[in-house]
Amino acid sequence: MPRSTREMSSKISSLIGQARSYLTPNTSSENLSGKFAKAPEGTLFPKVDPANDGENCDHDCESCTIKYPAKFSIDEDEKLYGHVKGWATHALVATGKSDWVRDVEDEKGSVMEAVRDCGVKPENGRLMLSASNLPPPPTYHTHSGPPNSQPTTILLLPAFTYIDNVTPESVPVLIKQYINPAPTNTTPLHDSITEPKPQTPVEEEEQKQEDQAHQLPPLPSPPPPQPFFPTRPCPHKAILLLCSQKTRDARCGQSAPLLRREFERHLRPLGLYRDMHDQRPGGVGIYFISHVGGHKFSANLMVYRRGGGDGDSDGDHGSDGYGDSDGARGSKREGKKESNGGGAEQRGAAQCIWLARVRPEDCEGIVKFTVLEGKVVKPERQLRGGFDRERGLVSW
Repeated sequence: MPRSTREMSSKISSLIGQARSYLTPNTSSENLSGKFAKAPEGTLFPKVDPANDGENCDHDCESCTIKYPAKFSIDEDEKLYGHVKGWATHALVATGKSDWVRDVEDEKGSVMEAVRDCGVKPENGRLMLSASNLPPPPTYHTHSGPPNSQPTTILLLPAFTYIDNVTPESVPVLIKQYINPAPTNTTPLHDSITEPKPQTPVEEEEQKQEDQAHQLPPLPSPPPPQPFFPTRPCPHKAILLLCSQKTRDARCGQSAPLLRREFERHLRPLGLYRDMHDQRPGGVGIYFISHVGGHKFSANLMVYRRGGGDGDSDGDHGSDGYGDSDGARGSKREGKKESNGGGAEQRGAAQCIWLARVRPEDCEGIVKFTVLEGKVVKPERQLRGGFDRERGLVSW
């Protein structure tokens, strides 16, 4: 074969390999360099394919009876993908409410106000801050101390970690000691967990002798202890966030409860629905949050999903471990050992898939393909952006 022909063949093979790495969400395309790239439109998440996902995979749900109000009108023309502002972490503040003052940072005596005014900024990138309808602890309602000491709970993403007993006055400590060290949307999954190498008995003895040889004189009395926030892992495999803030736009207040009902209708038969107080491992939680931007594209939906790597030995983006029912693609789970603990849980979200223009008839396809498999049914019309930490890709 002539040299020029071999070179052309090599280039074609290379291009095919690059395309497969964009379109195939598995561990073979996992980001190992630690560098994230902006994904061109159509490459961040795979689109459903009738040849593999069934000829009706991109059809609207025929059994959906929920409808938006007759005058529910949104922007259907503006381009969506690639225009969301990048973020590093996302904090959901538990308020027990589904609507708030127009700017949630103006809620007097709230954690949201303290994040804005405390003067301490996260060092690991932009923090997206959302008020949410997550239930606060009982002490939130019975608290009788100073206004800035009312404790609540925060769900930190992509870490999938609850942080309890957070008060407005302790927000600087929250940021410095909990948010700054947390994984971000651009932390590769293989860097999310640091497993210390166990020492041998000889190494342990050598370390002990070295420590004794370098003992320092007693230190002065330590300063008063900083506030300590108990943390616990969020047990869900996926979290759906719906903007419900009608003080910013009435369409968000109208669409969010209707979509939650329809998502619940499709999740319950699969054993995947989790209500506010259901802490069983796996499943899907649905929460209302404050304004995230783009209400003219209502309804906005953010899907944080653990995806491959959390309890899945083969690292695919399938539904293994999502629920406790055989309805959740149970056939794919046969012969696999499901894991809900250990290091995998510490990885947090592998992906966030941010959709807009979501309607009730879209919910079935979103559950089947987006939540369970990390695919997008209508990317040209609905995909605003997101990230994939396994493949090192973001939309910004």
